[in-house]
Amino acid sequence: MEQDEPANGSSENNHLAAAHQAPASSSERDVPTFLNSVDEGKSGFRCGYVAILGQPNVGKSTLLNALLHFKLSIVSPKPQTTRKRILGILNRPASQMIFFDTPGILEAHYRLQQALVRAAFQAMREADVQMMMIEPSATPAPADLAILNRLADTGKPIVVVINKIDTVAKDHLLPVIEAFRNKQNVNEIVPISALHQDGVEALAEVLEKYLPAQEPFYDTELITNHPERFLAAEIVREKIFLRYGEEIPYSASVQIEEFVERPGHKDYIRAIIFVERESQKGILIGKGGQALKQVGKLAREELEQLIGRAVYLELFVAVKERWRERESELRSLGYL
Repeated sequence: MEQDEPANGSSENNHLAAAHQAPASSSERDVPTFLNSVDEGKSGFRCGYVAILGQPNVGKSTLLNALLHFKLSIVSPKPQTTRKRILGILNRPASQMIFFDTPGILEAHYRLQQALVRAAFQAMREADVQMMMIEPSATPAPADLAILNRLADTGKPIVVVINKIDTVAKDHLLPVIEAFRNKQNVNEIVPISALHQDGVEALAEVLEKYLPAQEPFYDTELITNHPERFLAAEIVREKIFLRYGEEIPYSASVQIEEFVERPGHKDYIRAIIFVERESQKGILIGKGGQALKQVGKLAREELEQLIGRAVYLELFVAVKERWRERESELRSLGYL
């Protein structure tokens, strides 16, 4: 990696603005929705929080990115890539939707997973609208029904989103729809393909009408309230998830130690990747440091595209033994 030295600069706390958003996709196809009537309430602007909930790997982060027309949440084929609640803001002419992208809900086997599931349930409690994502299986999974029961207990509107409709024939969707149509407190059922942005605009219109009538909470130029250093850590972690197999991604956590803006120079970012064992450290670094250099290269390129500035990224690897099981370590890494 590059060896230029950090120069004096200012610590950043910038948030991403809507200027970074790409225009809406023109590939939106006419996808049927199964909607119920709703009291539109008084006319005027609507604003509220929407929790995106479901089992791991149902496409929650992909959907948030599709709704925003911007890659905010990191994505990988591995379950529970999302570890922290991601807040994304969709600004529309008549509404501001504030989405919580949450970790996948599963049976927790260690303290980190327990913290992730708690984060999802916390988002559930705080949201004005519950959006539950499922895959197109004719028989509802017991885990999905358990989540649905928790949602019903909140008394909030529930929108069931059937994702990945591009993987099944349309006539196979009807049994899925029927399986959820009469479930307790399900207000709407919307089939989509988040990956191909089919039905995503229709989903946004459905969600909008369930938001409370009130003024926007955030500046309408923002698409997230997360600072750039948070997004930098997420991007590095995504590259680890994509680059390594087996235990490495799940044993790794990324902490940004320094993020300094340097006008006239490259921004300086110093990140530490924590793993649980020395053997994992060796695998992460790779022979001659080549594996870690590749992670750094890919992360730097995406960071530069994200913030619109040149970046010098330094990555270090350190061992925190059994950090996923230790409350003090989970707290220091921001999971509690």
